[in-house]
Amino acid sequence: MKPKEIRAMSLEEIAQRIRSEEQELRQLRFQHAVAQLENPMLLRNKRRLIARLKTIYNEKLREARQASVNE
Repeated sequence: MKPKEIRAMSLEEIAQRIRSEEQELRQLRFQHAVAQLENPMLLRNKRRLIARLKTIYNEKLREARQASVNE
């Protein structure tokens, strides 16, 4: 998912996506611990996607707070 696509989402959508991606990451880590993953790069890609989502979420949250303070 590209940053442009994430920025088009609402705060609630991003928060929901973060929760689902973190759940998927937990499942991938468990699979990796029990048996070898077919593609271990999935772990890195999932971690980076979560970080990207959280970064943009925090940016939007900061902008919303700033806008409410300036009113």
